[in-house]
Amino acid sequence: MTPFARRLAVLAVSGVIATCSIAAEAPRAANTYLTEQEAAARSARVSNVAYILDFTLTGKPDFAGTSRIDFDLFDNSQPLTIDLDKAKVSAVTVNGKPVAIDYNQFFITIAPGDLAKGRNSVVVAYTRAHSTNGEGLHRMVDPSDGKVYTYSHFEPAAAHQMFALFDQPDLKATFQLTVTAPSDWVVVSTKRESAVANADANTRRWTFPASKVLSPYNFSLHAGPYKVWEDNSGKYPMRLFARQSVARQVEPADWFKFTRDGLTFFDNYFGVPYQWEKYDQLLVPDFLYGAMENAGAVTFGERGFLHQSPATEAQREGLAGTIMHEMAHQWFGDLVTMKWWNGLWLNESFASFMGTLATAEATEFKHAWLSFYSGGKQMAYATDQSLSTHPIEVPVASTANAFDNIDAITYSKGASTLIQLRHLLGDQVFRKGVHNYLEKYAFKNARLDDFIGSLGEAAGRDLKPWTRQWLYEAGVNTIAARYSCSAGKINSFTLQQSAKPSLPTLREQRVQVATFKREGDKLALSAKAAVTYSGAVTRVPELVGSACPDLVYPNYQDWGFARVQLDKKSFATAQASVAAVDDPLLRSMLWQSLWDGVRDGQLPLNDFIRTALANAPLEKDYNLLGSVLGMLGSARHYLDAMQAAPGYVQATGGQMEDISWRAVEANSANSNFQRRWFGFHMSVARSRPALERLAGLLDGSVKVAGLEIGQDQRWTIIGRLNRFAYPGSEALIAAEQLRDKSDAGQAQALAASVARPDAATKREWLAKVQDQKTTLPFSKVRVAIYSLYPVEQKALNEATADARLASLPAIDKVAGPVFMRSYAEMIPATCNAASVKRLDKAAADYTQLSAGTRRALLTLREEDQRCVTISRAMTAGAPKG
Repeated sequence: MTPFARRLAVLAVSGVIATCSIAAEAPRAANTYLTEQEAAARSARVSNVAYILDFTLTGKPDFAGTSRIDFDLFDNSQPLTIDLDKAKVSAVTVNGKPVAIDYNQFFITIAPGDLAKGRNSVVVAYTRAHSTNGEGLHRMVDPSDGKVYTYSHFEPAAAHQMFALFDQPDLKATFQLTVTAPSDWVVVSTKRESAVANADANTRRWTFPASKVLSPYNFSLHAGPYKVWEDNSGKYPMRLFARQSVARQVEPADWFKFTRDGLTFFDNYFGVPYQWEKYDQLLVPDFLYGAMENAGAVTFGERGFLHQSPATEAQREGLAGTIMHEMAHQWFGDLVTMKWWNGLWLNESFASFMGTLATAEATEFKHAWLSFYSGGKQMAYATDQSLSTHPIEVPVASTANAFDNIDAITYSKGASTLIQLRHLLGDQVFRKGVHNYLEKYAFKNARLDDFIGSLGEAAGRDLKPWTRQWLYEAGVNTIAARYSCSAGKINSFTLQQSAKPSLPTLREQRVQVATFKREGDKLALSAKAAVTYSGAVTRVPELVGSACPDLVYPNYQDWGFARVQLDKKSFATAQASVAAVDDPLLRSMLWQSLWDGVRDGQLPLNDFIRTALANAPLEKDYNLLGSVLGMLGSARHYLDAMQAAPGYVQATGGQMEDISWRAVEANSANSNFQRRWFGFHMSVARSRPALERLAGLLDGSVKVAGLEIGQDQRWTIIGRLNRFAYPGSEALIAAEQLRDKSDAGQAQALAASVARPDAATKREWLAKVQDQKTTLPFSKVRVAIYSLYPVEQKALNEATADARLASLPAIDKVAGPVFMRSYAEMIPATCNAASVKRLDKAAADYTQLSAGTRRALLTLREEDQRCVTISRAMTAGAPKG
């Protein structure tokens, strides 16, 4: 096809032309969002985009910018919009001529008569306020030293909060950059600067050459008086940046080691070299998420990766895993990018899968798959069984909906399907398909069919049926082993697969089935078989003739994504003998089966607590201990939420306090275990003796061998004391703020104040949270949201519950998706029949909520009903108060 014919074909597919004439596009709605149809129509007309950007940053609340956009235009018969949010536009020039400014605070419209068919150049000069919500070009003033820091964040579509552009992923472009900034600042972007020159006595001018082509959301700019560390020991130069006031909390050796090892791993695995020449990483404040994969300049939220005390092994593993996740995006997301936001799941799923693989194979954390199983995968199972489940691949109508489905299904179920596909095709075939995909679509945009096509071609197999089952159908299947024995041997064995009637898809999957026998005080592996199953029943002849087992686990070593239903004998064995299993991953899976029994109302919560309290002190695997303590913490949450017998709740809470405190004392020689137990102890302490002990640790009158109470722990203790109105606790907040003047300290002080069981405080902060005109930084609003209504403060929660729920539609209508993702925490769910009924009515009445908010409402209603179910199941077996 000729280039002209190809362009016509694109236009036809996009619905931009009909018959032989160009159809008039519908006027674009005057809001900040872009629909998929609008984006497709624009990309059908626009190509070969290049940005030349100039910014003047002073540290003040506003900044100045000039965007020059060079591009090819297929036709000039219709207006063209350029995205720019809430700026003051002073001039627009098109092809060298000033034009009238047609700007509605969301986008600039260029009239057809000002455009040329072929190459065009549009220049927009403007000023704009820095963002304070974590998007666009965010500005933060460090309260500890007054220094100003800025950084950009553009995903999913927030680049237009910083400069004028075509803000959609399929209009890839080069980015050339010049920045004037205070002389003590450093400026970081996708490329390294080519020149830095003094502009005057107080400012310097930074020049950056044009980048390779990338989608706008992968470009970035960060500027401020950051502390800089450098390391050139690997193939690619590495730098690390952090605010001056928190630099002492950074362990650069770990950052550089994990980064260097990761780059080596990915270069080798993909067979496609890293493309962005240098690898910068920045720790930034007030960040909305964990991290962001900006090409060559990755940002990380401080709150997840800065610690006042030396990092624990869990924290170091979390750092390694996040570095690897974002690094995988440099290939899968930055080098090859989805065409539209419906493909964002594949970016995140692939990075979750590859990030875990790299962590397990390229770092010291060889148990990374256990962490994946007990963390993200469990959230995916829970979400996929809920009313708010959705297929992995879903349409995205506009940029307003881009993050509606960014959840555990996107990240962890998607990653699990890729793990399963790797087992199904074989590692080398899967790896070859990925390599071919990256080579074929480098610096381009791609769709799901392109990725699946590359894998299918490598495997010599049509993967369309697999794709339909796994990616376009929601729900998780349940697998169960059914067997019979004779004379001590298995004489029949089948795997049975089932699905909810509402989500009836049965899937093809490859798993390992394993049987176990008691040998003394151990459960030992007896036999195992790899099985590819599909349909309702699959025979497993490989296990016939092996010893009749005490326990069968039909997803051994976690190959599959399926809910495991243990048979009665296996469940009883798991409950009685979970500590007898040597393999930490299998032990983790058995614990999860017990906890699933609680959440399904089959195993009384009190029975689980008894088993967990007996076995947790015996657990020698650090990661698995964290999982079990997490389940116990959730159990304590349920006890606080439900109307359980007060005497039983008090006694059980006391047991949790006592056992965890004894474990803190017993682990004085093992800092990681001691800190893990102490973290749990702080989270469950609420009796007067336990709170007194925490107060003693704070003032130094109580000491434990090996246990250091650093600034992080001090704030946690102060928060706990205030949450339960311990005498004198309010004064501790102000005193600690004098000791810790950091923004992290301010956030902790706010959390402690808001959590106090005081009605006036609740009313004051609820009003501030709901005020859409507040000048408070969103980071502080978010802290207040998550601190307002602790689970045990039922009366205070109920006092405003009806009003909060009634105001939800109005707030949802005016607030954006970033705010509403946090504000969903304000939806009341108080674990009783009346609360469930209230949420049912809201779900029936509030049908016009945004997709994300409605999903949050339905999810909370379902969890509220689950809490009631757990309460009823427990009541039958719990001691009475």
